[in-house]
Amino acid sequence: MQASRPRTVTPWTFAVLRVESLRRAGLGPISLSVGDGECLAVTGPSGAGKSLLLRAIADLDPNDGAVFANAGARARMPAPAWRRAVACVPAEPGWWGDVVRDHFDPPLPAALVQAMGLGREVFDAPVARLSTGERQRLAIARCLARSPEVLLLDEPTAALDERSKLKVEAVLKTRLDAGASLLLVTHDPAQAARLSTRSVRLSAGRLDAPSPSP
Repeated sequence: MQASRPRTVTPWTFAVLRVESLRRAGLGPISLSVGDGECLAVTGPSGAGKSLLLRAIADLDPNDGAVFANAGARARMPAPAWRRAVACVPAEPGWWGDVVRDHFDPPLPAALVQAMGLGREVFDAPVARLSTGERQRLAIARCLARSPEVLLLDEPTAALDERSKLKVEAVLKTRLDAGASLLLVTHDPAQAARLSTRSVRLSAGRLDAPSPSP
């Protein structure tokens, strides 16, 4: 466990995301919480179950356990409503149209696109011609535009150069400061140190040490 991003967790900070005894094949049981405006980094070796954890929280795969957000208990919410409140961006986001703009209705705010280091011309580009880094940034921007309570990000900047990575991190810090919460899967210890207030390690589908409540 590691204290990193210099943010004080005050007595009035409360859990925006609470996970209790979450389990599925290859994972769990997992219990953790993420506070208001907090980033919890999840680290661990490849194959440890980090992506499975995010998918289970987002209810993208069958799983057991209880998950809560400010919007309410996951079990009492329709899946689309839950995924608007607790939004997951996988390491390789899905695209269903041939052209970028087919995926954005309404269009993204120009300021958000610019902050991500992208130009408006990207919306006229065929998806097949995008770099992996461009797809990652657009998927994050698409998620942020919906203003979820909790962001579940899986290696969000793995394909980016250092300059682009820092731009994305600056956008995420702004959202954290505004009260959003972030569960961040990363292999980059420097990124965990810059963004997170706490860090937990996952090995063979289980947390190495319990995550204290904020």
